[in-house]
Amino acid sequence: MSNKLDFIEASQVRIIPADASKHDALDLLIAVLCRNPVITDCEALRKAVYEREAVQSTGLGSGIAVPHVRIPEVSEPTLALGIAPDGVDFASLDNRPVHIIVLFATPADAEKTYLSMLARVMVALRNRNTFSALASCRTVEDVLALL
Repeated sequence: MSNKLDFIEASQVRIIPADASKHDALDLLIAVLCRNPVITDCEALRKAVYEREAVQSTGLGSGIAVPHVRIPEVSEPTLALGIAPDGVDFASLDNRPVHIIVLFATPADAEKTYLSMLARVMVALRNRNTFSALASCRTVEDVLALL
């Protein structure tokens, strides 16, 4: 697999359980990010993620969701990667389950950095082999081996 996703922190990768709801998956990934010291206010992060999701689902279709926030309570760009091998109903645009969730948290003034990170992730996930390999992982170790 290409190393296009090798910038993802190993400690911020999680497997989403089979029975997880969209909110369960978001809460799991928010909790992962809150362990990172670049998040200065976890409640602000949680609120921003849920407010963004209330506007429109970030389930893009094709098994991918990209929840994202740009808020002052984030000092450096970071992301959490969730793999849901059994799928999560994310109210996606194509009404299909999501298997890969990438939660981005970036500072309010980091639009260029966010767009660069998003582009790297989307280029990698557009490759159906990469997507399929990641989506079928059942352990964090399997994900890390691919990254």
